[in-house]
Amino acid sequence: MTKLVQALFTGTFITFILDFFIFLGIKQNYIDLHEIDVYYNILFADHQNIYLFSFVSIILGFIVTYLNKTRVSVIIIIFLSILAALTLVPSIGEGLGKDLLMQKNVELMSEKHRYYGDIYYEGRTKINFYDRELGKMIVLNKKDLIK
Repeated sequence: MTKLVQALFTGTFITFILDFFIFLGIKQNYIDLHEIDVYYNILFADHQNIYLFSFVSIILGFIVTYLNKTRVSVIIIIFLSILAALTLVPSIGEGLGKDLLMQKNVELMSEKHRYYGDIYYEGRTKINFYDRELGKMIVLNKKDLIK
């Protein structure tokens, strides 16, 4: 039983480190590039996929704890670390940010206006939206929009 708990904690710890670098790359190369006002912690917490995180944690914990081949475990962890760190490359971090956060060709409506464009980031209370008619980025309050 203790080896199982150790596997879960080890996998969770390694996955947190990998996720840290993935979201750091998105923050530096997508969020900051488009001047979106969001803290790293909120970005990390709001866009974490708990099912994927749990799956990767269990797999990595099993590999590190139960696999008796240390060399294979180290190679897998280093390979995944390099993949996660690739988001620090501007083009890769921006591309991943676009894939995860951007919604293209969206129509939003408030009581007074209709907006056509792309959602660059949808936060808890605000939406960063590129309005094609205005040709610039605007920030909309979610509570002011009609669903």
